[in-house]
Amino acid sequence: MGKKLFVVAPRGWCAGVDRAIEILDVVLEHFPTPVYVRHEIVHNKTVVESYKKRGVVFVDEAGEVPEGQIVVFSAHGTAPNVEEEAKRRRLKVIDATCPLVTKVHLEVQRFVEKGYSILYIGHKNHIEAVGVLGEAPDKITIVETPQEAAQIPAPPQKTVILTQTTLSVDDTQKVIDVLKSRFPWIQLTPKEDICYATTNRQAAVKLLIGAHQPQFIYVIGSKNSSNSNRLCEVAKTLGVPSRLIDSTTDIRPEDWEGKTTLGLTAGASAPESLVQEVADYFRREGYAVEETIFEKENMSFALPKELIELIPVS
Repeated sequence: MGKKLFVVAPRGWCAGVDRAIEILDVVLEHFPTPVYVRHEIVHNKTVVESYKKRGVVFVDEAGEVPEGQIVVFSAHGTAPNVEEEAKRRRLKVIDATCPLVTKVHLEVQRFVEKGYSILYIGHKNHIEAVGVLGEAPDKITIVETPQEAAQIPAPPQKTVILTQTTLSVDDTQKVIDVLKSRFPWIQLTPKEDICYATTNRQAAVKLLIGAHQPQFIYVIGSKNSSNSNRLCEVAKTLGVPSRLIDSTTDIRPEDWEGKTTLGLTAGASAPESLVQEVADYFRREGYAVEETIFEKENMSFALPKELIELIPVS
């Protein structure tokens, strides 16, 4: 049997990332540089560096943007106080927040208005979680692990669970199970908050392992990409070693030497060009490359109306 690299699908950019990238491209096409973006537009080193070369300035806070300028909010969402700061500075805001993240923000607003407290499962320092917490900091308790879930004090009777969109499906369920076993009155939303792309990419890794038993899996994604890190964890949980890589420069020969079957996927912020570069690397090393499609995605999101309104009429 020859050497094979199985490239899994679905992989790579999701609809929310596609939308954020298109928004920034349209802004660059119609407005002079520098163009300001609050936080990285998406969590991918290659993408961010490419935009810096095109005149994009990434800032941590809206206060760093000159008054009256256009600012693009990243795909991860922002807290209300950030939006208020932008208004005070007369910034022209174009919101590239993923609509599925916006859905969670709206859920927070809706439940708080109805008198609920919220247990939010997420990573405390992740920008998405920070934005959601900013909606109602006095009403939200962040829970990150089953261990934390086992220790938090009893919440009020009117409490609902919400989650970050990029978590491990399996790990999140473990946290929910602990919370529900301790506090049976806690409610869940009818539709889960972990996004379709996160769920699909994790499921594809599981199916890849079941179907082809790869001896090692590479995940293309940056260290600050939550969903990419979760893909590595899924593989390792199922006993398959994996490595998170930004590009071919991160590939270590000791990972694959002597192995005949490898797997490759990409997080939701990683462009397809990087997937093809890694595939070409392994072709040169004598691997046959085979795409394995477990599900096709056709999700897409419209551009925000504030962007359409800002585009000059030619």
